[in-house]
Amino acid sequence: IIGTLLLFGKPALATELIEEESSSSNLLLDAAGGETIGKDLYDEAIRENLPEGRLRIYRPRMDEKLDVTFRNSKGEYDEQALKAINHLFRCHHNDEETDIDVRTIEFLNAVDKEIGKGDNLIHVVSGYRSKKYNDMLRKKMRRRVAKNSLHLYGKAVDIRIPDIKTRVLRRTALDLELGGVGYYPRAGFVHLDSGRVRRW
Repeated sequence: IIGTLLLFGKPALATELIEEESSSSNLLLDAAGGETIGKDLYDEAIRENLPEGRLRIYRPRMDEKLDVTFRNSKGEYDEQALKAINHLFRCHHNDEETDIDVRTIEFLNAVDKEIGKGDNLIHVVSGYRSKKYNDMLRKKMRRRVAKNSLHLYGKAVDIRIPDIKTRVLRRTALDLELGGVGYYPRAGFVHLDSGRVRRW
């Protein structure tokens, strides 16, 4: 698999070979069993990113783009916009969708606003991952794929931004301290999630 990736030069596919670190200490769990950041930290993220929550997203694997304002200046979410994000973040393996955690969306929005003017076209390498697909990856990759990956709960996204160095993207995300940040320079992407603040 790795040889094929190198041969065809498609680093976006390399996300399937790597999984975020996991830890069982000091976790805040929601009803779905996924890790989440605290409500105070989440509310602060929203306040700091007003007046609007807007994202320009591109999903290379599906060749789909989305330009959407998901939150207005009053802090009110647009349900149709959130559904559009859910669809773009769907599992590529079987087109299964889930509700993407707004904390993850806010984290992505905060990173976007910190880099440039917030008009970046963000490439989503991997969003939601269905249980069926995650189980398949675990059989192939064993320890490299977490059983309870936050991708399963719509709480994680792997991204890259053209013309922005991966290390700059990583540093920007780390400085915000809004969740987990994974750094994959060889694959060319950064992992963001709404789990507790941590890095790898």
